Amino acid sequence: MRKSFPVEDLARDERFVRVPLATRINDPRNAQAADSGSSGRRGAGRLTPERPDAPDAARALMHGIFVGEIQALEGAGRTCWDFEVGSGNGEGIPEVPFELKLDMARQCWDEARHCEISIKLSGHMGTELGEFSENTFLYEAACNPDPVLRLTGVNRALEGLAIDVFNTMREFGEVAGDPVLEFCEDWMLADEVTHVKMGSDWLRKLTADDKPRQERALEFQRVVDKLFSLGGFRGEEDDSPVRLARRFRELAGFKEDEMDTLAEIAKEAREEMEAIAEANRPAVAH
Repeated sequence: MRKSFPVEDLARDERFVRVPLATRINDPRNAQAADSGSSGRRGAGRLTPERPDAPDAARALMHGIFVGEIQALEGAGRTCWDFEVGSGNGEGIPEVPFELKLDMARQCWDEARHCEISIKLSGHMGTELGEFSENTFLYEAACNPDPVLRLTGVNRALEGLAIDVFNTMREFGEVAGDPVLEFCEDWMLADEVTHVKMGSDWLRKLTADDKPRQERALEFQRVVDKLFSLGGFRGEEDDSPVRLARRFRELAGFKEDEMDTLAEIAKEAREEMEAIAEANRPAVAH
């Protein structure tokens, strides 16, 4: 099996339809969506049962969770395979401790279980696989050749996003009176906290004597986190569809200043998306 598997060659059947992230962001209909919100923001706001589109929004988010779990499984699996066992001596050889590979193997087992749970939850919510499109930008964060940057992209950025999304869905299941959804999301949320904690611990351990490398990894994480904020879809504003789960991120090894930085990154992403939507208004009107 070759190493560093490219995103273009991921195995998918005919049910999966990919839509590039840039296409979604630049879709002129985002301007129309902004007009529908009471605050002028993109989308209909926080996911609650009172939203007119709550069933479709919840199903779309559930489908997004499912494809995200597939890509998280693929990303952790690639980390197990792509790097050799060693101390990582800084000579350009992609090496990682054997214990890190064990953690990634455990994560693969978790993600495979999450895929099964998500498939069953999608059916529970009335969704068929492939009903919504797939973006592969989550897996793309798992393609960095540096194992430390790979960890920050997958275990702190991608899995950090999973913490926020699962907590949002758990709360939605609670207020919507759906104990199946609430229980399943709570179960998977616990796993995601563990995955992020593994990334946080390994990041600090592997860069304990190499602060410039640690800073490069954290800068890479900030770039990925801005991408994963999806134009303000995730944030701390009251109308953010997915809110930052600070308490669970704290349990996963995030420091307060890191969460403050993430909140600011999400705010910037939202402002940029709203500027794009404003620029697209003439196209929508036409």
